[in-house]
Amino acid sequence: MTQLNNLDSELLQDLGDFPEDDLDIVLTSKECRTLQPSVPEEWAELDPHVRDCVQTYIREWLIVNRKNQGNSGSCSFSRVGSQKDFLKNKTLQKQTFESDDTLDYGNQNDQMGCRPLTVLCNESGRMPLSSCDLDLRGLQPDVHLDRLLQHVSAEDFVKQNEEARRANRLAELFALYPAVDEEDAVEIRPVPECPKEHFGNRILFKLQTLKFDIEIEPLFASIALYDIKERKKISENFHCDLNSEQFKGFLRAHTPCIAPSSQARTAVLSVTYPSSDIYLVVKIEKILQQGEIAECAEPYMVLKESDGGKSKEKTEKLKTQAESFCQRLGKYKMPFAWAPIGLFNFINISTLERDTVDSESWNVRAVPGDRKTMTAQARRLSDRNSVYEEGCTLSNFKPTTISVNSFFKQEGDRLSDEDLFKFLADYKRSSSLQRRVKSIPGLLKLEVSPVFEGLSCCLTPEVLPVKPFPELRSRPTKEILEFPTREVYVPHTIYRNLLYVYPQRLNFANRLASARNITIKIQFMSGEDPSCAMPIIFGKSNGAEFVQEAYTAVTYHNKSPDFYEEVKIKLPAKLTGKHHLLFTFHHISCQPKQGTSVETVLGYSWLPILLNDRLQTGHYCLPVALEKLPLNYSLHSPEKVPLQIPPIKWVEGHKGVFNVEIQTVSSVHTQDSHLEKFFTLCHALEGQVTFPIRVLDQKVLEASLEHELKLSIVCLNSARLEPLVLFLHLVLDKLFQLTLQPMVIAGQTANFSQFAFESVVAIVSSLHNSKDLSKDQHGRNCLLASYVYYVFRLPEVPKDLYKTGGTGATSMPDTRYYTVGRSSAISVGSKLMQSRLMSCSNPDIAGTQTTADEEVRNIMSAKGADHSGSRMSTFIEASNEIQPACAGPRPANRKHFHEELALQMVVSTGMVREGVFKYAWFFFELLIKSMAQHVQHMGKHEIPRRSRFSDRFKDDVTTIVSVVTSEIAALLIKPQKETEQAEKINISLAFFLYDLLSLMDRGFVFNLIKHYCSQLSAKLNSFPTLISMRLELLRVLCSHEHYLNLNLFFVSSVSAPASPCPSLSSQNSSSSSFQDQKIANMFDLSSEYRQQHFLTGLLFTELAAALDTETEGISKVQRKAIRAIHTLLSSHDLDQRCWKPELKTKIAALYLPLVGIILDALPQLFDFTVPDSRSGKSRSVEEEPESPSTISQNVALAIAGNQFSLLKPHATTLSSLPYKQYSMLTPETTRSLLICLLWILKNADQSLIQKWFADLPPLQLSRILDLLYICVSCFEYKGKQSSDKVSTLVLQKSRDVKARLEEALLRGEGARGEMMRRCKTPSGNDRFPGLSENLRWRKEQTQWRQANERLDKTKAEIDQETLMSGNLATEANLIILDTLDMIIQSNSVDCKDSLLGGVLKVLVHSLSSNQSTTYLCHCFATLRALIAKFGDLLFEEEVEQCSDLCQRVLHHCSSAIDSTRSQACATLYLLMRFSFSSISNFARVKMQVTMSLASLVGKSPDFNEEYLRRSLRTILAYGEEDVDMQPTLFPAQIDELLRNLNSILSDTVKMRAFQEDPEMLMDLMYRIAKGYQTSPDLRLTWLQNMAEKHNKRKSYTEAAMCLVHAAALVAEYLSMLEDHFYLPVGSVTFQNISSNALEESAVSDDILSPDEDGVCSGKYFSEIGLVGLLEQAAELLSTAGLYETVNEVYKIVIPILEAHRDFRKLATTHDKLQKAFDNIIKKGHKRMFGTYFRVGFYGSKFGDLDEQEYVYKEPAITKLPEISHRLEGFYGQCFGEDTVEVIKDSAPVDKRKLDPNKAYIQITFVEPYFDEYEMKDRVTYFEKNFNLRSFMYTTPFTLDGRPRGDLNEQHKRKTILTTMHAFPYIKTRINVIQKQEFILTPIEVAIEDMQKKTLELAIATSQEPPDAKMLQMVLQGCVGATVNQGPLEVAQVFLAEIPADPKLYRHHNKLRLCFKEFIMRCGEAVEKNKRLITTEQREYQQELKKNYNKLKENLRPMIERKIPELYKPIVKVHSGTRNSFRSSFKKYETQSSQNS
Repeated sequence: MTQLNNLDSELLQDLGDFPEDDLDIVLTSKECRTLQPSVPEEWAELDPHVRDCVQTYIREWLIVNRKNQGNSGSCSFSRVGSQKDFLKNKTLQKQTFESDDTLDYGNQNDQMGCRPLTVLCNESGRMPLSSCDLDLRGLQPDVHLDRLLQHVSAEDFVKQNEEARRANRLAELFALYPAVDEEDAVEIRPVPECPKEHFGNRILFKLQTLKFDIEIEPLFASIALYDIKERKKISENFHCDLNSEQFKGFLRAHTPCIAPSSQARTAVLSVTYPSSDIYLVVKIEKILQQGEIAECAEPYMVLKESDGGKSKEKTEKLKTQAESFCQRLGKYKMPFAWAPIGLFNFINISTLERDTVDSESWNVRAVPGDRKTMTAQARRLSDRNSVYEEGCTLSNFKPTTISVNSFFKQEGDRLSDEDLFKFLADYKRSSSLQRRVKSIPGLLKLEVSPVFEGLSCCLTPEVLPVKPFPELRSRPTKEILEFPTREVYVPHTIYRNLLYVYPQRLNFANRLASARNITIKIQFMSGEDPSCAMPIIFGKSNGAEFVQEAYTAVTYHNKSPDFYEEVKIKLPAKLTGKHHLLFTFHHISCQPKQGTSVETVLGYSWLPILLNDRLQTGHYCLPVALEKLPLNYSLHSPEKVPLQIPPIKWVEGHKGVFNVEIQTVSSVHTQDSHLEKFFTLCHALEGQVTFPIRVLDQKVLEASLEHELKLSIVCLNSARLEPLVLFLHLVLDKLFQLTLQPMVIAGQTANFSQFAFESVVAIVSSLHNSKDLSKDQHGRNCLLASYVYYVFRLPEVPKDLYKTGGTGATSMPDTRYYTVGRSSAISVGSKLMQSRLMSCSNPDIAGTQTTADEEVRNIMSAKGADHSGSRMSTFIEASNEIQPACAGPRPANRKHFHEELALQMVVSTGMVREGVFKYAWFFFELLIKSMAQHVQHMGKHEIPRRSRFSDRFKDDVTTIVSVVTSEIAALLIKPQKETEQAEKINISLAFFLYDLLSLMDRGFVFNLIKHYCSQLSAKLNSFPTLISMRLELLRVLCSHEHYLNLNLFFVSSVSAPASPCPSLSSQNSSSSSFQDQKIANMFDLSSEYRQQHFLTGLLFTELAAALDTETEGISKVQRKAIRAIHTLLSSHDLDQRCWKPELKTKIAALYLPLVGIILDALPQLFDFTVPDSRSGKSRSVEEEPESPSTISQNVALAIAGNQFSLLKPHATTLSSLPYKQYSMLTPETTRSLLICLLWILKNADQSLIQKWFADLPPLQLSRILDLLYICVSCFEYKGKQSSDKVSTLVLQKSRDVKARLEEALLRGEGARGEMMRRCKTPSGNDRFPGLSENLRWRKEQTQWRQANERLDKTKAEIDQETLMSGNLATEANLIILDTLDMIIQSNSVDCKDSLLGGVLKVLVHSLSSNQSTTYLCHCFATLRALIAKFGDLLFEEEVEQCSDLCQRVLHHCSSAIDSTRSQACATLYLLMRFSFSSISNFARVKMQVTMSLASLVGKSPDFNEEYLRRSLRTILAYGEEDVDMQPTLFPAQIDELLRNLNSILSDTVKMRAFQEDPEMLMDLMYRIAKGYQTSPDLRLTWLQNMAEKHNKRKSYTEAAMCLVHAAALVAEYLSMLEDHFYLPVGSVTFQNISSNALEESAVSDDILSPDEDGVCSGKYFSEIGLVGLLEQAAELLSTAGLYETVNEVYKIVIPILEAHRDFRKLATTHDKLQKAFDNIIKKGHKRMFGTYFRVGFYGSKFGDLDEQEYVYKEPAITKLPEISHRLEGFYGQCFGEDTVEVIKDSAPVDKRKLDPNKAYIQITFVEPYFDEYEMKDRVTYFEKNFNLRSFMYTTPFTLDGRPRGDLNEQHKRKTILTTMHAFPYIKTRINVIQKQEFILTPIEVAIEDMQKKTLELAIATSQEPPDAKMLQMVLQGCVGATVNQGPLEVAQVFLAEIPADPKLYRHHNKLRLCFKEFIMRCGEAVEKNKRLITTEQREYQQELKKNYNKLKENLRPMIERKIPELYKPIVKVHSGTRNSFRSSFKKYETQSSQNS
C-alpha cells in the first residue's frame, strides 16, 4: 500500500475518514403537552391491550441518526439554509456599480431638453476641428495613477496585478450564487413529521358578559359547535357561569366545593373542516321553577330594570321568588333561551380553507404530477402539520368581539337536536325565524381570537394542565374536544378514554298522572350497590371537577320530554362486566308541599358498558322498570333480562321508551371488530390465559388459536381505515413481533412470519392507495414514514417465549426453517431462482455455515453483556443464557428481524411481491433501521463492515436490488409507461443504497450500483429515461456525507472498499498520479478515472451522455445532471471541513474532467450575449477564417457591426466541426454549469491549469475563450432595480421565459419572425429546438413565484440579495480575469495574434458589461499589462479589437466614479503612448479613438460629457508630465487629437438638447455626418449611429437607408483601392436602391487617399464589410416591407459571393430572395407605406426653423390629429403650452397677421404627386410609394375669402411641393425646395368631380369578381332618389345655358361630355346590377331603374345641346399661359384617374 504523504494525511484528518459506525441510535423522549403524561391511574391492574396502548403512547422515539449528517453533500438540510447560515459568519464587501448610483447628471439631461432651438444656424453643419467650445486646459484633471509612467518589466507588472487580484477575495463562490430551486432535489429525504395529537384550526372563545333587561336569578350558559350541513354536533359542550357573586350565593347550599377548573370562561375550540355551515350555539338554562318556559321568560320580555317604579317592585318580588327556588331546587335546571352565531361570518373562511379545506386533517391528497408540485406540497404539508399542532393557522384573522342582542325562547316540545338543526337551517335561509319564534332581549358578549403559541393556564379535555401552567393561577382556559365531521387520519399518541352519554327522548305519555316534571339522574356504576357510583362524571361550571351523578334539565309538565344534555364520563382503564350506566327517572315537585320530598322516583333503566368484552356505543331504546331493580340486573341488558320472581314491572310492558345515545373518544377501545379480534388473540399468545377465550361473540379453543390468529391477521386489512390508522403503530408493532416470534401452541410450532408479512404489505398498500392520506414528494405515505422514523424498533420477544419443552438451546426450534409457505418461493420465476441458486440464505438450498472469527465472537459476547440491561436486547440476553463466551460457532437458529424481512421480501409472490416492490421504500427503511439497531445491539460497530452481516443476508440484499431494478425497467417499458411509479421506486432504491453505504461494506454496495447500471442499460432503450433514472440514483448517492472519501479523492486508504471494477489497482493514488499521468488526461473522463473515482465517474458519464444526446425530452435530463453536479460542488464549497485551500485544490482535481465536458458542450450553452442589446456595447467580432476565399455569414454580419444581435462567438470554428443538431440548454441550466466551471478554475491547482493551457491546441483554447466570453454575460450584474423588482433567480427565470417567447416568435412567419430568426441565428440554423415546451406552465409558475417571493421579502433581504449578486458578478469576472492571465502566461512565448485577439475580445466584452469598480480596477491593470507586453501585435494585427477597446475605455472615461475614470484615462494614455512608440505615427489609433468617441456619442444616451472632458484633461496632463515623450512629436499629436475629441463632444451637447425631438436630432446627426464628408471612417460611424437611432424608433426603412449610404460610401473607397469586376462601381451602382445614394460620391483624390495610414482602415472598408452592411440593410428593408428593394440590394451582393464561391451563402441569399418575391405576391396591395404631411413653422421662437417647410414621413395610417398632437405637445414643452398654436387650415399663411410672441405650426396632409410621363413607369403599388419627391395638397376657397360656397363660386387651389431628397431617405423629414400653385375655376372643379364619379362607376362595374354591394353603393350615390340632385344640380348650374364668355366654351363642352359618359356608365351599372341581384331585391332594382330613367330624361336636353362655335374647322387660342395650365391640368386628370 502506498502511504499518504504528510500533507495529505493532515488534510484527510480535517475531512474525517470514513467512519466504521456512521449511524447512531438515539432514544428521544416524546414531547408531552401536559405537565403530567396522560396515563390511567390503576396501572398494575390493566389488561395487556390497554397496557400495550399506553406503553406505545409514552414510549420514547427511537431514531437512527447519521453522526456526520449535514457536513458535506448531505442534503438533509436545504441548500438555502446552508447558504444563509454560511453567510451569517461572513461579511460581504459592498461592491460599487455605476448603474446603481442615481447620478446627478441624469437630472441635468432632463433639464437640457428645453433649451431654445437656436443651435442649428451653421448650414454647413460643422465647425472647424480646431475651434473648441470649451478650453480643456481650463479644467481640473483627475487624480493620476501612481507609477504609470515608471519603467516596470512586463513580468513584474503581471505579478503585481496577480497579487492585487488575490487580495480580499471570498473563498466560497457558491455562497454568492442564488440557491437553486429544489424542484428536482431528489436527495432531500424529508424528515417525517413527528406523530402528534391532532388539532384542527384552534379558535379562542372568551365569554365576557351575559345580561338581560332584568337581573333576577342565576343563569347558566353553555356553548357548542354545530354543522348544519352534516347535521352533526362537532364539539363537546363548554359550560360557563357568568353570574354575579350575589346570584352564586343563591346556590351555595348545592355547591359545597368549587373546583378552579369549573370557573373557566375561556374555551379553545378546534375546527378541522371549516365551513360556512358551522354555527356556535349558545344555550342558556336557569334554575327550575314553577311554570312553563314561556311564563318564566315573560318578565324578561316585558320588564326593564331601568323603568323603576312598579317594574322595580315586580323585579324585587321575582328575585325573592327565584332565591327560594334556588335554595329548594338548586340542582335542577330548566331550558330557557338559545342563540345561534354564524361563526364564519366573523372569521374569514378563506383563511382557514386555504390551508385545510381540501385536506383531510394534515393528510393532503397528493395529486400525481411533476415533482415540483409534490415538493411544494410536501413543504406546505410539513408547515401545516406544525400548524395543526400549535394551532396557529388562524393567526391571520383579527380578534373580534361578537355581541348577541336577542335570544330565542326555548320551546318545551322542540328541544331535541333534530329540532335545533331545523331551526338553524331556517335561520340560515332567512330571518323569518325571528318573527316566528319569540325572542328575549339581552346581551351576550364574547371575544373570538386566534390561539397563539404559549397560551398559559390551559386544561385539556381531561382537565390535565397544559404547559406552561404557572403557579399563580388565573382563571383557566379549557380545551374543548372536537368531534370532526369526517374522519381524521392521525394515529393516537396520547391516552384518552372518554364516554359521552346523550339522553334523547322519554315517552311516559301513558304513565300515571304524577310523571310531569321529569329529570333523569345518570350514574356510572362499578357495581349494583348505590355506593358503587363512580365519581368520574365531569362536572359543569362552578362546581366540583368530578361528580357521581348528573341530572337532565326539566321541561315543566311534559310527559314525553326531549333532552339535549351531554354527560361526559372519564372511563376507567380497566372495565369489567359489572360496570354499567344507571338511569333513574324522577318527578320533581316544584311547589313545596308538606310531607312530600322534592324527588319522586318514577323508574329505572341501565346499560352494561361491555358486551362480549367490547365497549357498547351507539343508539339504544331502553325499557324502563317501575320498581327497584333485582340483584345481578347489571349482568344483562334491560331488553334481555331473564325472567325474575317476582317479575319486574315495566313501563308499557317492556317496550323501549327511553332513547339514549352513547359515544366514545378513546385511544384504547378500537371500535372495530377486526382489530379487536387481532389484539385479543395476540394477547392470548403472550399472556397466561385460560382457554377457551372469548373473542367478540365466539369462543376460541387452544387448538383453534393458530387458525383464528392467522385468519385475524389476514382480515386486518378489512378493518375500517380510520381505526386502522388510529391504532397503526400498535398494529404494525404486533405484526412485526409475530414475524419474528415462532409460537409453540398446544405442542405444535406455529410460524406466523409469512402471514404477518403479507398483512403488513396489504396495510402498506391500502394506506398508499387511500386518497385521504397524504404523501411526501417521493410518494411515501406520511403516516408510514413517521412510523419507521420514530416508532419502529426491533420487536421484543418475551423471555418465556416457549411454552413447552426443556431448557437450553437444544430445544429451540431452528426458526429459519419454519417460514410458512416456503413452497411458494418456487413460483417466484425462473430468473429469480437462478439468482437465488448461489444464495445460502435460502434454507431450502443446502449451504455450509461458516464459523465466526474467534475475535469477532468474543467482541460480540462481551458487547452482549454490556447491553444486557437494555429492554430491547432480549436476543442478547437469551444468547448470554445459552451461549457461553467460549462456545463453538453460533447456532443457526437465531432469527434476526432484518434477515427475516429480507427473506420475506425475496420469497414473496403474486400480489404481495407487487406490493413489496411498489412500496419498496417502506421495507427498505425498515431493513436499514433494523440493521442499524442490530449492529448497535450486537456491538458490531467495531467489527469490519464485511463481517457484520451473514452471507445469506448479503445474497438476499443482492437479489432484492436486482429484482427492484428489473421492476423499474419493467414499469418503464410497459406500453402505458408508468414512469412516475418507476421514478418513486428508483428513488427508494437510491436511498436504500445510500443507507447501506453507512452499514455494509462499500465494495459490496458499489457492486450493487454497478449491477444496477448495467441491468438498466440492458433493459431500457429510451435514452433520456435511462439517464434520468441513473442520474436520480446517483444524485442521492452523491449527497452522502462521506462522498469525498467514497470517491477516493485522495487515495485508496486501508479501509477503502474494493472497487467494482477489477482493473483498479488499489495502490493508485491521485496524489502520486500528478507526476505520472499526462496532464491532459486529468481533464478527460478516462476509464482510469472512472475506476478510481467510482461515483463521480458515473455521474460525469451520465452528464456527458445527456449532453451528447439529441432526443425528445432530453433537456429535462440535462437539467437534472447539471443540477446534481451543481449541488455537489456547492456542498463542498460550503462544507466547514473543507475551508483549507489545499483541500479545495484536491477536491477540485476530482472534478477536472468536468471542464472537458463543458468545453465539448459549448455549442449547446445558452448564449447570454444574444438578448442583451444595451446601446454602446461593443459587439462580438469574429476572426476571419483561414481561407480568404470564403466569407462566413457570421463574420460578415459581425464585421458589418450587426447592431441587432450579438453573435455566437467563434461560430466559424464551430462550423469546422461535423454538423450536428444539438439540444440547447436553458439559461438557468447553463448558468449552473458555468458556475461549476468557474469554481473549478478558481480552486484547481493554478500551475496545473497553466500547463494544461500550454498543451492545448489553438482550437480548444479558442473554445475556452468562448466559454469565458459567455460567462461574462451570464454573471453580469443586473442592477439594484432588478433586485428590487424580483429576486435574482426569478429574474433569471423570466429571462428564460423571454427566450422561449422569442423562440415562439422565431417560428412565426413574416417580417418579425424573419427578423427574430436573423437576430438569433446568424448561421441560419434554428438554435433553440424544443425550447417552448412547458412555456405556459413556466409562465404561471414564474408569475406565482415572483408574487410569492416578493411578498415574503423584507427590504433587508432584498439588500442582501443585491449585495450577493454584486459580489457574484465581481468574483465571477475576477476568476475569468485570472484564467485569461493564465492563458496569456501559458502561451506568452509564442503568443499568436489570434489568441491575443480572443483574450482581448473577452476583456472588451467584460468592459462593456455592468461591472463593479473592484473588477474594473483589476481589468484595466490587466489591459495595461497586455499593452506593455504585446503592444506591437496589438497595433499591427488586432485592428478590430483595438477599435472596440478604444470605445470601451472611452466609455469608462465618462464614468461618474472617480476611480474608474482615472483607471480608464491611464489605460487610454498608455494605449496611445505604446502605439506611438511602436510605430512612431499613431494615425491609426487617432482615427480609432476619434471614431470610438463619435460612435459613443451617437449611441450611448447615458454618458456624461462633463466627466469625459475631465478625462481628456487628465490625458492631456499625462502627456505634459511624460518626460520620456517630450522630445518627440507625441505631445503635439495628443494635443491635436484631444482638440478633435473636444469638438465632437460639443456636437453631443447639441444632440442632448434634441433628445426628445427625433426629427431635430436626426437633422443634427445628419449634419454632423455631412461634416465628416472628408473623413469616411467617421462619416460611416455617424451613419451607423443614425441607423441605430432609427432602428430604436422602429423606422426600419430609414435605418436601412443609412446602411445603404454606408455601403455606397464603402463601395466608393473600395473602387479606388481595388479594381474587381464583381465589385460595385462606387455609389453609382446604388442608384436603383435609392437615388439619394449618389451623395456618397467620393471627394477628389487629392483631398483624400484611402492608402493613407489610419484612413479607411476600419473593419467595414473591405469586401466582407460591404457584404455585411448590405445584408443588414436587406434585413431591415424586408422588415419594413420594401421587398422590391431587397432584390436590388442582393443584385450587388450576389456577384461578390459568386466571386468568393460562397455557395452556402448564395443558397441562403436566394432563399431570402424567394421569400421576398413570395411576399410581394402575397402582400402586394396590402402593404402599408408611409403617410406624408407638410409641416410649416412660423414665428421667431423657432429660430432657424422659422418659415421653413418640411415634408414629414410618418408611419402608415397616421392621422392628422396624431402628428398634430405630437408636435404641439413637444413644442409646447419647449416654449410653453400657451405659446404654441396649430393653424387649422392649409391656406397660405400671412406672417404679418401672426402674433410675434407665439410659435405657429401648420400641418397639412399631402399625397405623392406624379407627372403624366412618370405615371407610365410607376405601374405597381410599390413604385407609387417609393422614391418620392413631389407631393400635392388641395385647398378649397371662394373669392370672398370663405373656404366653401355655392357651386358657381367654389374655387380650388392645388399646391405641388418638391423636396430636396427623395423619400425614403436617411431622415424622416426633408426640406421643401420648390412650391407650385394652380387655381381651378368653379366649372373646372365641377369637371373634376364628375370625372371622379364616372371613374368610380367604371371601376365598380368592371370589377372582377363582381361585388354587388359595392356596385349598389356607388350606383345609389349617382342615381338614388335622395341624391340625384347632386349630378343634376351640377348640370343645371353649369349646362343649363351656354356661357356668355367664349373662354368657357371648352370647359362647358368638356363638362357636357363628362355627363354623357356619366349617364352611359350609370346605364351599364344598372344593367350589371340586374344580373347580380337576388329575387328579393327585384323591387329595389325597379326603383333604381326608375330613378336612372328619370335622371337620364332630365339630363338629356342639356347633354344634347352643343356649342356651335366649337365645331368650326379651326380655332386659334392665343393665351400661352392657359395652354400651360391646360397641359398641367391634363396631367393631373390622368394621374387622378390612374390613382383612383
